[in-house]
Amino acid sequence: MASKAAPSCRLVICLLISAAVLRPGLGWYTVNSAYGDTIIMPCRLDVPQNLMFGKWKYEKPDGSPVFIAFRSSMKKSVQYDDVPEYKDRLSLYENYTLSISDARISDEKRFVCMLVTEDNVFEAPAVVKVFKQPSKPEIVSKAPFLETEQLKKLGECISKDSYPDGNITWYRNGKVLQPVEGAAVIIFKKQMDPVTQLYTMTSSLEYKTTKADIQMPFTCSVTYYGPTGQKTVYSDQAVFDIYYPTEQVTIQVLPPKNAIKEGDNITLKCLGNGNPPPEEFLFYLPGQPEGIRSSNTYTLTDVRRNATGDYKCSLIDKKSMIASTAITVHYLDLSLNPSGEVTKQIGDALPVSCTISASRNATVVWMKDNIKLRSSPSFSSLHYQDAGNYVCETALQEVEGLKKRESLTLIVEGKPQIKMTKKTDPSGLSKTIICHVEGFPKPAIQWTITGSGSVINQTEESPYINGRYYSKIIISPEENVTLTCTAENQLERTVNSLNVSAISIPEHDEADEISDENKEKVNDQAKLIVGIVVGLLLAALVAGVVYWLYIKKSKTASKHVNKDLGNLEENKKLEENNHKTEA
Repeated sequence: MASKAAPSCRLVICLLISAAVLRPGLGWYTVNSAYGDTIIMPCRLDVPQNLMFGKWKYEKPDGSPVFIAFRSSMKKSVQYDDVPEYKDRLSLYENYTLSISDARISDEKRFVCMLVTEDNVFEAPAVVKVFKQPSKPEIVSKAPFLETEQLKKLGECISKDSYPDGNITWYRNGKVLQPVEGAAVIIFKKQMDPVTQLYTMTSSLEYKTTKADIQMPFTCSVTYYGPTGQKTVYSDQAVFDIYYPTEQVTIQVLPPKNAIKEGDNITLKCLGNGNPPPEEFLFYLPGQPEGIRSSNTYTLTDVRRNATGDYKCSLIDKKSMIASTAITVHYLDLSLNPSGEVTKQIGDALPVSCTISASRNATVVWMKDNIKLRSSPSFSSLHYQDAGNYVCETALQEVEGLKKRESLTLIVEGKPQIKMTKKTDPSGLSKTIICHVEGFPKPAIQWTITGSGSVINQTEESPYINGRYYSKIIISPEENVTLTCTAENQLERTVNSLNVSAISIPEHDEADEISDENKEKVNDQAKLIVGIVVGLLLAALVAGVVYWLYIKKSKTASKHVNKDLGNLEENKKLEENNHKTEA
């Protein structure tokens, strides 16, 4: 309530006794400010016409006033009282609004604006509240790992420099973590700095983890009050390494292959599903009851077929926890008999066998001079064309890189065989003499004229194919001559001669030698002709039998006619006719 001071009371005395009067309708007014900001406090009083001056004060906890700022309405001057904590921090404006820079926690007081006239004093109180946002909470002193089924300190959540103090909450995967006896123990404490009056909050968490906490994020938050109300700040996520015992072991074969073959190197790797994983294991090889202690890997080099079997591994301290895998080492053996380089004589027999032994069915391919054969070779009587390089190759289709091959180089030898032919040119001016030679190694051919012994060098030779070739000369003899063809190789020397008459004397020409391919065609044609002739002969035979039966029947009928007629003369005539018919 506002009231006038007693008339007999001087103004100075009234101020000293603090006979302050509140303006009607004015109650408590709260000014909220952030720590470090500037506090703005309006006077909230209407400036009277007869104002002398205005003042600001604050009240101590015991209620005694402390004046801090003065402003005269007539001199327009501002004076600040000598209060150390507000030195150089105050500003008083013409409308008597007071500002305090660099807000501190100690500024939380009850301030009063006083407007003084000659006969009255008006007051408007304001309560200052200062708020300080805490630092972002941080999880510190984190455990390097957590072990399942053990209550262990996970870490501490700390938030500093808060005013007023805040509250800390823990979260697991975004959900509030409530204290549970024996599973989650939360201890909260706060501490105030005596100089800054700011609070530091700390919350420690002891936690009993399970495998469900693997890769599970933990966070914490601080909830505090600010100028605009309640707020919450969250920490970064923390994920902890969870230790748990091994419950299962597995065994692997490295490198992973569809099939293992002889000569491969294989590595057995044993794994436990615990964390941290076991570092040592016992490896059991086929037929060996005692395990071999090793790290989580065990290597076998250059494995053989006898390495096929079951391989196992177990924990060192828990042998009943065991894993096994079956390994099959595939193999492939090939035996070619004969093999290498083999020399045989023409006409000899040569049995050839390619024997396969393998861990599963294998494919076999025969090649001759890089050309695939339809079947395996078999030689009951060798020919020159049988010579060549034979390869027996086998493979396991399911096993990459498992192939075997053996080769046979067959050489068919034979002494030279000679046949000579001649042919007269249709013009009759020359004759062609051909010396056909068969043999291996390739025989050398030489022509000579018998009698003179001179050698003929102007010859023409065909390619040497399958042990055969020929040499040809063309001559125009004016007299009868004898030509000699000599063929010689490492095995033997063979000579053959041919008489050739002068070109003026006609003579029978001998047919040229027929090649193997043409021989086959001729043989086919001959077979066809023989078949036709045999068919015609069979048809003629059948016709002859039918005709003979017919004649026999005719003779029988004639005899009956003669007997009935009794005419001997007619019978003679019939017999003559019958003889003529038979003829």
